Amino acid sequence: MEHLLASLRAAAEPTRLRLLALAARGAFCVMEFTEILGQSQPRLSRHLKLLCDCGLLYRVREGANVWFALPTGDDGALARELVARLPADDPVLEADRRQAARVLAERARVASESFRSKGADWDEMRALDLPAQAVEDALLTLIPPGPHGRLLDIGTGTGRVLELLAPRVRQALGVDASKAMLALARARLSGPGFAHCAVRLADMYRLPLADQSFDTVVLQMVLHHAEDPAGVVMEAARVLHPGGRLLLIDLAEHERTDMTGKLAHRWPGFSDDSIDRMFAGAGLERADPVAIPAPLPIRIWPATRMAAATTVPALERAL
Repeated sequence: MEHLLASLRAAAEPTRLRLLALAARGAFCVMEFTEILGQSQPRLSRHLKLLCDCGLLYRVREGANVWFALPTGDDGALARELVARLPADDPVLEADRRQAARVLAERARVASESFRSKGADWDEMRALDLPAQAVEDALLTLIPPGPHGRLLDIGTGTGRVLELLAPRVRQALGVDASKAMLALARARLSGPGFAHCAVRLADMYRLPLADQSFDTVVLQMVLHHAEDPAGVVMEAARVLHPGGRLLLIDLAEHERTDMTGKLAHRWPGFSDDSIDRMFAGAGLERADPVAIPAPLPIRIWPATRMAAATTVPALERAL
């Protein structure tokens, strides 16, 4: 009861309710909150600390920035209920939404320009002339309508997989090693219907996530960039529930040697046999792959984590 009372007391203040309403749209940093609400950083930092201390918001640090958002799942139920009870036509909240839309558009523009200026093409599907729509259609056939379960998208990039699958899952988390990519993903997931989605900075070889945390893990166009593909698969398997599924989407084995220099590919696709070996080593049982016709062959390899599977934690593998 005391925790509930503390949460209600923390929310019972106009600025803090405005912060919760904004956080329901996606993650924001303190500087963005100051720009939207027109209040000083020290003042808003105090409000944010109170909301985080009682669990109505959570915070994630990425370099110099700290991002604030509503907790996902049951942890965020009270915060979402409070936001749902706010009047949609309140003029202050409407003004906040307009300011937030402007801030999010500027965030996406800056992130996209910054990333392109470094000479990278973040839309690899387009760069390789791959049928993105056919891949997405095939992915949707493998995940039934929901919402149910927890989804992890490793190497989330611009967040397209989260956007696509958000209606089919209860919670979704995307991780990526690029801050620029995460900025683009946050902009993509800032609209209505994505309050249960979050992104965070993480190393795919050492995910800062508990064992058996997710029902579904997606690895889309990630593995051919990995120095240690088997290590990535093993780490993905570690965070899967027994019976949970890994959906590995990548290039099948090919002979395009120019991909190594042009797009920093480490591997010229993968054969079914090589995938089978990686899955077996991670305690995964492969189902029939889905082949998608394209100039470069692309496949979806589904696999299930076996109940008796034992995986070696990433830290142990590194020692």
